[in-house]
Amino acid sequence: MELSTILQPECTTCATPGSKKKVLELISDIAAVQYPTLSSQEIFESLLAREKMGSTGIGNGIAIPHGRLANIERPVAVLVKCEDPIAFDSIDKKPVDILFALLVPSDQCEQHLATLSSMAEKLNDKAVLKQLRKTSNESELYQVITQ
Repeated sequence: MELSTILQPECTTCATPGSKKKVLELISDIAAVQYPTLSSQEIFESLLAREKMGSTGIGNGIAIPHGRLANIERPVAVLVKCEDPIAFDSIDKKPVDILFALLVPSDQCEQHLATLSSMAEKLNDKAVLKQLRKTSNESELYQVITQ
């Protein structure tokens, strides 16, 4: 799947959320614009439910929060670059500054796993990660992740 089909420029942001809860709320607010039939609270609860099963912080300053929702037809992604890294209970215990969130229809498990896997692989590329961290605005962030 082409990343630009699930990640829109308006779902890419540079922010200073301050905490894990705040960044998940930010992701939920951004995603809710893509799904007017869902509240940001429903999206937040989906992301939080997944985090309760274990942190989606995969190490090296990266987190991939994700959730399944019954009332959506297509996947949507949100990319956040934190100006100040935040504690995220990552497997390496290091703070997170790059978050790629994915929300998928609950009946698309296979696609969900494939997308998460390809995004984790892309974010583990040291050159891509370095470029992401050097970006200074949303437009640059979007260009780096979708190229």
